Amino acid sequence: MTDAREATTDSTDDATGSQAAGDGADTPEAGGPVPLLEPREGIPPVVADAAALAEVVARFAAGTGPVAIDAERASGYRYGQRAYLVQLRRQGAGSTLIDPVGCPDLSSLGAALADTEWVLHAATQDLPCLAELGMRPTSLFDTELAGRIAGFPRVGLGPMVESVLGFTLEKGHSAVDWSTRPLPEPWLRYAALDVEVLVDLRDALEAELDAQGKLDWAKEEFAAIAAAGPPAPRVDPWRRTSGVHKVRRRRQLAAVKELWQTRDRVARDRDISPGRILSDAAIVTAALAMPANIHALQALPGFGPRVHRRALEQWFAAVETARAIPEAQLPPPSAPHEGPPPPRSWAEKDPLAAARLAGARSAVGTLAESLNLPQENLVSPDLVRRVSWSPPSPATAEAVATALRGHGARSWQSELVAPVLAKAFAQARTPAPVPPAASANGQG
Repeated sequence: MTDAREATTDSTDDATGSQAAGDGADTPEAGGPVPLLEPREGIPPVVADAAALAEVVARFAAGTGPVAIDAERASGYRYGQRAYLVQLRRQGAGSTLIDPVGCPDLSSLGAALADTEWVLHAATQDLPCLAELGMRPTSLFDTELAGRIAGFPRVGLGPMVESVLGFTLEKGHSAVDWSTRPLPEPWLRYAALDVEVLVDLRDALEAELDAQGKLDWAKEEFAAIAAAGPPAPRVDPWRRTSGVHKVRRRRQLAAVKELWQTRDRVARDRDISPGRILSDAAIVTAALAMPANIHALQALPGFGPRVHRRALEQWFAAVETARAIPEAQLPPPSAPHEGPPPPRSWAEKDPLAAARLAGARSAVGTLAESLNLPQENLVSPDLVRRVSWSPPSPATAEAVATALRGHGARSWQSELVAPVLAKAFAQARTPAPVPPAASANGQG
């Protein structure tokens, strides 16, 4: 099949490339979306040595306009979130695929693109692994976040390209093991296509945001992402074990912790995804059962006869370690945290705060709906909880806006949200006490 873009774009990816957005016979209205089958210059060779990388750096430094960037990780296969392929495309430079295994330091490329706007989809997913390679943007455009702010119901790259540009992307290779070497040609084709029309998507979304009066909001969000430092280490990451809510006793929680930490060490040493070493379900099952010996452990789901004896011994040793921990050193039932208590306890601890939160949630939901925005993009639920628990006094719109910004809200968010929160707080009332229920014999 002939690539539908051949009539509208050439191999230099010049200004006519914007026609890939589809404003003629290739639009959905004129017969449905057009599949993207091949990169317009073909699949670029994989860059895996210093000489080839130097040529790429020179070529992209000489390019013009924004640069489309994507990265592929081996989530579910390898430990950590390192990049195993980096894809870039820029006007005048074409596309390139870089193997970070052969080129682990991309700081020269990052420096060449320092003053260039990066276009990424779901930027916060790729920026950490790109930073590990020495690449950090000073400005960016996140097409997924732009889609959210613009009110699109589906913001994955495939749906966005289809609904905005009228093309379909094949997404069947998104979850493969990108640490595989050599990378199969269909995977490379898929990777190159992911950056093929990313700048076209950026331009179309910028126009849409501008038309909706939301472009400044998006720019403020993009600037915050670009300026953000690395995320803080999670406190007690073992508490994120799926199913841990079933574990009620502190000694059983200690077993979850010991098993999780043992699994993490093994996974890191072997560079294998922790879930492939031992499932979360198996960890929780063993913690609940607290098996008395290896035979009892082996009888549990996830520890059957296919598990090597040496592995069984290390899992049982983790359970035994938990069993021996002094009572005073057992982990608390919930993770320590700063900020307000869980909302489910507000009605008992502070009924007026609970009323403020209920009113605030309702007001934010109504405002988000009127703006065609997801509530979490209008303002994070955590900020609403914090300001509802400890509002400024008096809770004027200006004071609430200051409080929101103090907790990390952007200016556009605080300007929109503060007035409705201030009104909700002013209207909040402590619920009237519920009279005691009458006894079964009708007496009070």
